[in-house]
Amino acid sequence: MRIQDKVAVVTGAGSGIGLAIARRFVAEGAKVVALDWHADAIAAAVSDIGGAIIGMTGDVSKEADCVAMIDRAAAEFGRVDILVNNAGVMDLFQSVADVDNATWRRCMAVNVDGPMYAMRRAVPLMLELGGGSIVNIASVAATGGGAAGAAYTASKHALIGLTKSTAFQYAKLGLRCNALAVGGVSTNIMDSVEGHALDQAGLGRLGAYQASNPGMLEPADIANAVLFLASDEARHLNGAVLPVDMGWSAA
Repeated sequence: MRIQDKVAVVTGAGSGIGLAIARRFVAEGAKVVALDWHADAIAAAVSDIGGAIIGMTGDVSKEADCVAMIDRAAAEFGRVDILVNNAGVMDLFQSVADVDNATWRRCMAVNVDGPMYAMRRAVPLMLELGGGSIVNIASVAATGGGAAGAAYTASKHALIGLTKSTAFQYAKLGLRCNALAVGGVSTNIMDSVEGHALDQAGLGRLGAYQASNPGMLEPADIANAVLFLASDEARHLNGAVLPVDMGWSAA
């Protein structure tokens, strides 16, 4: 049990990567508060996983929901040891000349503001207990410009900046903050732009990089990496951006 009796908070835990992380954490002995904005999905996830897991419905772009999530973990389990900022939305592959304000703001609100809200609430609680581990789920789009449109790419670059700043600021206080630069994963993230037309010109410009993707990962592959970063096995890793992409970023 690599995180036995640790208290973890996982966002976007109703499906895909977040669900796999929550499942793996419970299997490894953690007590988990799992949040998702789809009530039915998080209820099904909690029922399926079983054990020491509490489900919550919320939107990470709303500060009040992030605060409630962290406070619920502290109230129910007495502490917060691990925070995984996994919830995210995709853009429409628009370039900077074409991106609309709504898409830009939504990507920033969910992919950057949400993690910041959760971290801002969790960090003081972690420091009271001598530290903790934060894992932010970024993307290959955080390390280059060819994997998505301007909004998503900028938001994931910002998340890496937030990760590194947090890691450095609290390095001597026992708190670690790392990120994963995730490649193509078999999830439902494109549902976040359902009903919106993808920018075909933008997709065309990104085609060469998209074609270089060596293959698709499964959510469990990402959960394995998150578990490592969250555990004491990674106690000397801080401010790292770990690629989990089958070599896509090497293209």
